[in-house]
Amino acid sequence: MTEMTDGVLHTLFRSEQGGHEQVVLCQDRASGLKAVIAIHSTALGPALGGTRFHAYASDEEAVRDALNLARGMSYKNALAGLDLGGGKAVIIGDPDILKSEELLLAYGRFVESLGGRYVTACDVGTYVADMDVVARETRWATGRSPENGGAGDSSVLTAFGVFQGMRASAQHLWGDPTLRGRKVGVAGVGKVGHHLVEHLLEDGAEVVITDVREESVTRILEKHATGKHAGRVTAVADTEALIRVAGLDIYAPCALGGALNDASLPVLTAKVVCGAANNQLAHPGVEKDLADRGILYAPDYVVNAGGVIQVADELHGFDFDRCKAKATKIFDTTLEIFARAKADGIPPAAAADRIAEQRMSEALAARTAARSAALTV
Repeated sequence: MTEMTDGVLHTLFRSEQGGHEQVVLCQDRASGLKAVIAIHSTALGPALGGTRFHAYASDEEAVRDALNLARGMSYKNALAGLDLGGGKAVIIGDPDILKSEELLLAYGRFVESLGGRYVTACDVGTYVADMDVVARETRWATGRSPENGGAGDSSVLTAFGVFQGMRASAQHLWGDPTLRGRKVGVAGVGKVGHHLVEHLLEDGAEVVITDVREESVTRILEKHATGKHAGRVTAVADTEALIRVAGLDIYAPCALGGALNDASLPVLTAKVVCGAANNQLAHPGVEKDLADRGILYAPDYVVNAGGVIQVADELHGFDFDRCKAKATKIFDTTLEIFARAKADGIPPAAAADRIAEQRMSEALAARTAARSAALTV
């Protein structure tokens, strides 16, 4: 326990991946709830980020994931143009075994206890129905069903935003914002990935898919076995096979993080990486390795922001058309990042970080100045 605590505290207080404002450990023994809520920054407003329900290998891994995901949400919300900070929560355990109404209600009480500093939503392992339950104990739950005043499934606009990021990548690399005739590999065709496949097919791409859940792959293959997209969707056994597919133009990681690492990078055949998964870079330095190999990386937290744009809109009264218009701007933001990267001679991931950090820094400075002015009146 001491080693775990020391490692987490070092990450939180001393490492470049730290700097979080608050980390809350939550436990309800009656329901079996063990959760971590991490608030990275409230410089732009309340911290917004989803709740991940996952069977982590260790408690330390869960805390680190919460810290990394929360930090990513600060940057995502900043570049999405939202007046919201970054936070994330993880519930530790197998959702298929542990998830219950009692557990979700207990979790909702912990969210409510933070008084609006953290606003939650869906993530891996949690769904709209779960947020409806959580919302019975807190006003700070988004991603609820339309019947309960929410926006519904946020994966719809998440996929749409990733598609806009792909279009921008195509524009930057090939001079044309279309995926027609391109071969795109999608790893993970669940909540977000299956929507992304539909966008790609409609735009004329050839799609290669894989997923750890065989039923997810089968659903897509059967849907497009006939009709106008017949023959344009194929499947491979796993991600290891997908990243080696000959002639792959774009690789879209749409499952868990860490997809770009020391093992996958040397064998990756794609010229572009643009996907929905959070924290795709396994460790610092991978972004430079991608650039050195001539692979264009569309930063994950930029292109997958459609979902957070959608759930954030619930705080103001949800309007789908307004959200979709905001998500369409991911195309322009991605191009801006590529241009900044080229101008500064840095990888796109570093350029995105600079733009996000500038917005958060300016907001914090403005808040500090306003407080100083109020004190001198």
